[in-house]
Amino acid sequence: MFKKIAPLTLILFLRFFGLFIVLPVISIYALDLEGATPFLVGVVVGGYALTQALFQLPFGIMSDRIGRKPTLLFGLIIFLIGSLICAFTDNIYMLLLGRFLQGAGAIGSVITAMIADLVSEETRGKAMAIMGGSIGLAFAFAMGFGPAIGSNFGVDVLFMITATMAVIAMVLLFTKVPTPPVIVHRYKESAKTSDILKDSNILNMIIINGMQKALMSVAFLMIPIILVNELGWERSELVKAYLPAMIFGFLAMAPAVILGEKRNKSKQIFLVSILFFIISFLIMGSTASNSVFVVGVVLFFMAFNMMEPLVQSMISKFAKVHQKGAALGISNSVAYFMTFIGGTVAGLSIGSLDRSTIGVSIAVIASIWLLWTLRMQNPRSYSMLYIPLSEVDESKLDALGGEQIAEWYINESEAVVAIKYLSEDLSEEKIREKVSF
Repeated sequence: MFKKIAPLTLILFLRFFGLFIVLPVISIYALDLEGATPFLVGVVVGGYALTQALFQLPFGIMSDRIGRKPTLLFGLIIFLIGSLICAFTDNIYMLLLGRFLQGAGAIGSVITAMIADLVSEETRGKAMAIMGGSIGLAFAFAMGFGPAIGSNFGVDVLFMITATMAVIAMVLLFTKVPTPPVIVHRYKESAKTSDILKDSNILNMIIINGMQKALMSVAFLMIPIILVNELGWERSELVKAYLPAMIFGFLAMAPAVILGEKRNKSKQIFLVSILFFIISFLIMGSTASNSVFVVGVVLFFMAFNMMEPLVQSMISKFAKVHQKGAALGISNSVAYFMTFIGGTVAGLSIGSLDRSTIGVSIAVIASIWLLWTLRMQNPRSYSMLYIPLSEVDESKLDALGGEQIAEWYINESEAVVAIKYLSEDLSEEKIREKVSF
């Protein structure tokens, strides 16, 4: 499984590393550009996510019609162009254009669909966890390298690195990524948005994904501005805050994955992460101490990295097979939209409110989020049974249901029936008896 998805995971890592590497310093850099205001700087921080949200669905549809690889190439080219515009701009409006173009190459949903094409149902949760982990790693490494490179060589060099990442991703796409098989599924039900949103666990995950990304934008607008403009740091010193945050964020990720994936404690990980978010924003909003502020930054990064590897995996586990694509698409679109909202609202707030008020306000919102997440359940552990279609009486499939059997679908390309069931309550033999001629 890992060998199949490794090239795609690396492409995702490169793309998000390119996006994240500028985040630690972009707000303080953008403030110096011609025409800059706190509001426009907030849009710069989260602007790429608005076009990400808008183009997720069109890119998904395009990949179904012209193929995954051509769509990925098209998205990477747009991302490359946007990165180059950002690298060579000297005013806030061209930077905005470049950031919008970076987001318009919305290939995340295409990569998710491609991974789903390449792996089996029972390994899909692990594949999604690996994909989320690659984003978490990109986030962690970007926090270490971004401030160091940006302060010594300029933010324009960071955008050139981003452009280089896009070129490397294109090379990997056509040299290492396998062409996925064309598989036709026949599901018992159709995916309805209303059904997805009525599922409290999926809705919880959509909210978790959106809130996490909104707070990311808020943090990256606030952290460098507070450190430089209020606490008197030099821009070259920003790495002193981000480097320990990167290290602790990286170290927090592995235990979170182990507890969330292997021990089925994802709810507990999310609750601890939200608590860390609350504490981090209270600290960053109130302290005048450099060292205490860095503690707040570290807690923020730990919270983000503990959540990131689990979000996609949990959605794929909670959603039924016929809902997975739609559920992941809705979740990612909401997350990107919330990234934009977070940066924009923070930009408006930082120009009119003191940081203590902002920190307390975010902590209150996150506390409500924490209480909401208490409703979440950890996913049940299902098994998959594959039976050749020739051995199944299709008229008997509709009778399958209840708590023991979650769902079934037909893989017409491979002529098999896939049945998702609780192995501790029901044996394979019993299922075969139910559907055989």
